[in-house]
Amino acid sequence: MDLNLTGRRALVTGSSSGLGVAIAELLAAEGADVVVHGRDETRTRAVAGKIGAKGVAIGDLATDEGAAAVAEAAGAVDVLVNNAGAYEHRGWTDATPEEWARTYEVNVVSAVRLIRLLVPGMRARGWGRVIQIGGGLSGQPTATLPQYTATLAARHNLAVSLARELKDTGVTSNVVAPGAILVDAVQRYLTDLAPEHGWGEQWADIERNAARDYVPNDIGRFGRPEEIAGAVAYLASPYADYVSGATLRVDGGTIRSVA
Repeated sequence: MDLNLTGRRALVTGSSSGLGVAIAELLAAEGADVVVHGRDETRTRAVAGKIGAKGVAIGDLATDEGAAAVAEAAGAVDVLVNNAGAYEHRGWTDATPEEWARTYEVNVVSAVRLIRLLVPGMRARGWGRVIQIGGGLSGQPTATLPQYTATLAARHNLAVSLARELKDTGVTSNVVAPGAILVDAVQRYLTDLAPEHGWGEQWADIERNAARDYVPNDIGRFGRPEEIAGAVAYLASPYADYVSGATLRVDGGTIRSVA
């Protein structure tokens, strides 16, 4: 299916590794002029070369200067995918206020910086897409990672507020909310835990049992990066012109809600 993205310029933040690579790769395959972003120049340029990207943007989005450098390198962007983010494995007892503030800066304010820098151009041209990568934990938080799940909630909230701000402009704002996604780091983590939990020795058994114990869902497995990329590509396309302020969950049914 042709998503009619040819000629659209797309910046995918945090696309030098993990989920961001899959998103950038699919958008490029659909004809978009993709700009790959990262902080490590060597790794970022390697990804850009592999997927045939049209540009590279290097910079730390957690600073005003870094975000400005990224926006300048990206140019007149039609599609902004705010994927970049990070978290430490912390709980309520060891996530300090400083950790909370740092996580918010990286996961929320970084996206706001790029919105402020790039969305005015979209408005002026009368078409654009802003897509936040959120998550089901935004509305169904667990006791763990409180500083991270709070930032997911903020990402969802700001996306809906932005949609209201962009009324009648031709620019939309939406969220893709992944469930637990099987990137390399997650597979290594689960494999290391398998002996302790009795999940088996073969990967198929480990994944099925880990999904059952950690992220029960209707599909019985972890998601794949390309499945998230597909949702992003849809929202980036003209087929989603009538979709704004929405959350598209791609979680195998992990979140039990009709809303």
